Amino acid sequence: MSNSRGGCESCNEITGASAKDLLNQDLAKQVRTAYDRIEDRGVSACLFGSGGTCCRNCNMGPCQIIDGVESMVGICGATAATVVARNFARTVAAGTAAHTDHAREMVMGFIETAKGNTPHGIKDVAKLHAMAEIFGVEIEGRDKNEIALELGEKALAEFGQQKGTLAMLKRAPAKQQKIWKEKGVEPRGIDREVVETMHRTHMGVDQDYKNLMKQASRCSLADGWGASMLSTELTDIMFGTPVPRRAIVDLGVLSADKVNVTVHGHEPLLAEALCLAAEDEEMLALAKKVGAKGINLAGVCCTGNEILMRRGIPVAGSFIQQEMVLATGAVEAMVVDVQCVMQSVAQVVKEKHTDIITTNYRAKMPDAIHMQFEEEDPLGSAKRILTHAINNFKKRGEYYIPKNNKVDVVVGFSHESINYMLGGRFRQSYRPLNDNIINGRIKGLGALVGCEHYKYSDDVHFKIAVELLKNNVLVLATGCAAQALGRRGLMRPEAASEYCGAGLAEVCETVGMPPVLHVGSCVDNSRLLIALTEMVKAGGLGDDISQLPACGTAPLWMSEKAVAIGQYFVTSGAHVIFQNLPISGSKQMSDFLLAGIKEEYGACWDCEEDPIKLARKMIKAIDGKRAALGINKKQDRVLFDMEMRRDLSSGQGIPGVGCGQK
Repeated sequence: MSNSRGGCESCNEITGASAKDLLNQDLAKQVRTAYDRIEDRGVSACLFGSGGTCCRNCNMGPCQIIDGVESMVGICGATAATVVARNFARTVAAGTAAHTDHAREMVMGFIETAKGNTPHGIKDVAKLHAMAEIFGVEIEGRDKNEIALELGEKALAEFGQQKGTLAMLKRAPAKQQKIWKEKGVEPRGIDREVVETMHRTHMGVDQDYKNLMKQASRCSLADGWGASMLSTELTDIMFGTPVPRRAIVDLGVLSADKVNVTVHGHEPLLAEALCLAAEDEEMLALAKKVGAKGINLAGVCCTGNEILMRRGIPVAGSFIQQEMVLATGAVEAMVVDVQCVMQSVAQVVKEKHTDIITTNYRAKMPDAIHMQFEEEDPLGSAKRILTHAINNFKKRGEYYIPKNNKVDVVVGFSHESINYMLGGRFRQSYRPLNDNIINGRIKGLGALVGCEHYKYSDDVHFKIAVELLKNNVLVLATGCAAQALGRRGLMRPEAASEYCGAGLAEVCETVGMPPVLHVGSCVDNSRLLIALTEMVKAGGLGDDISQLPACGTAPLWMSEKAVAIGQYFVTSGAHVIFQNLPISGSKQMSDFLLAGIKEEYGACWDCEEDPIKLARKMIKAIDGKRAALGINKKQDRVLFDMEMRRDLSSGQGIPGVGCGQK
């Protein structure tokens, strides 16, 4: 960090024990990061931009709108509500586009794998058959690759589809589907909804804030129940559905005597190819030739989550730590693809032996080396990239790797692994979860998702999670939020006895699971949609998602993707709380998103800056759902008799009985 910051005391409070150790070293004090740039700016954010009332959608402006002041509408006459709705909808469209382009790459990679043109294969045949059924693909008597090819082609067609609805909408609860149909927000095609949102928000097109939000809702569903869900499911089929495994999250995973290669971005195709190449005998021999004992891969950001979940490969750092990973001086190459890669990383390594290697034609960077990842030859591309990194090893100069702070985590909680974990091999079910919510051991579910943020302490995620856990709310986490909670030790089974209320602790200890479940990367929030749907199907907690005792938050959101995610959860019936949203400049839009939209979808947004108050708002929302279901009173324990056991085996729910019952 810069010397002007005296060793960056403020950063020491933000980034955890290993980062604090690193930032106190002279080596790292010379590196400028986002923390320095925030401090150097010394100005607060633009109030018009923060409130969503700055409009630059045509060249008559930019216009700064003040709600309720007649002279401060746009030059075209656009009101605060119109401008805020346009800007919000464009944010949703941008986030959806990012997930969509990611998903399209995964689908095309899936098709090539089905054709036998990649080193990958079809690993999860059961999920392949389940997805084939959703898309109407015949499976009887057919080879898995033949099934996969037809599935991939049908999935790819949904991006450009102009009429009809997306196939995976039918996975949602029936009541949810009916609501979407009645409100006219069923996505027709994934790309169509992004394009139509951009068109509607062009100057002089849609100027009714509720109608704009209708399209924003439809666009967001094309993300959650379309692009993101496709990416997650086909990636699982190709690389294997995650199962629980122990791993490490910490800067200290870098190795002093191996070639360190960090993988940063979002698309698993690159990361998986690098994983295969790093095990190749030719690559290992080359590493030994330059004096290294091997090749050490480590993840950063959501690519880190992907290989952490599937392979147990450690994560070196999250979004806010990407510069610090490089500041160690121990990384031979940071290999990046798309999304959340800061341009500053190339400046951090200018005086170091480290290279930033961009791999996607969409995402190039000044002062970086570009080595295009060829999807037709993924293993060859990965070997060329690793060869370059290996040759940097002998150039390594001064470095510092934090020690003794490595944090164990248990990750890999896909929908399927949660299902198996709760019900066992022969009776996989969410019924034990539902029953423990009904009997009060678990109050409900809290989702902590999204990004980390340089302007806020990483204690925010920790404080929210601890407040939820002590009130018996089971936490599911994705993205960089998951890494933040992992760094703080909440993803160990042992954490249940340290942080949870008695009921949740009993369930976690009985099942052997941590109280915070790592569910994947930001695109994997679609797993949460399926989990919520399965809870509805298991029975006893209402007939749609809006009735479930569940609430989500992305408290430190940074990316437009987070807003798209939040909107598809709200449109799916789940209450969502952020620290802030760019809507405060319009009372009409604020009132609509924070309350009125609930009349349409059964859920709404909320905002709260203080982490403890935010957690308590989540708990209040969960308590409200419990009261509406009539399960807010603690149930007595019930002993099984033979008739009740037969009822359970036949699929009949028994209130008050579940996992951990004695």
